Amino acid sequence: MMTISELAGEFGITPRTIRYYEEMGLLSPHRNTPTSQRLYDERDRARLKLILRGKRFGYSLAELADILELYDIDPTQGRQIMRTLEYGVRHIREIDERIEELEEIRKEMLEFATSFLEILEEQGEDGEFIARAREMVGMMEKKE
Repeated sequence: MMTISELAGEFGITPRTIRYYEEMGLLSPHRNTPTSQRLYDERDRARLKLILRGKRFGYSLAELADILELYDIDPTQGRQIMRTLEYGVRHIREIDERIEELEEIRKEMLEFATSFLEILEEQGEDGEFIARAREMVGMMEKKE
C-alpha cells in the first residue's frame, strides 16, 4: 500500500491530480480508518498508469473511465482491449488529420517566408541582411 504522496512521487504528478482522478471515479483508494489517510494498492497504481498513458495518447477522462469500467466488468480484458482499440483508431485518425493541417500550415508559412525574402531582394536590402534572411528561410525549409 502507498500513500498519495508516494504514488504521486512515483509518477511525477501532484497529489491534487490523484484526488481529481478520485473525484472523477477513476481511482478508489482504501481509507485508513483511524487517520482517514488514502492508501493505494497495486490495482490503483495500474489504473493510474493507464490513465496517464491514455492522457498522453489524447484519450479523454470519459473514455478512460469507460475503459476502466470495462476492465472491472470483464477481468479477461477482452472488452477493454476492443474498446481501447476503437478509441485508438479514432485518435489515430484525428492525429493524421492534425498532421495534414500542420503540414499545410507549414507549407503556407514557407511560401510567405520565401515571398518576404523576394521582397527584401527586390528592395535591394543590405547584403548581410539578405544573407541572414536567406539563412532563416533555409532553416524553415529543413525538415529535421
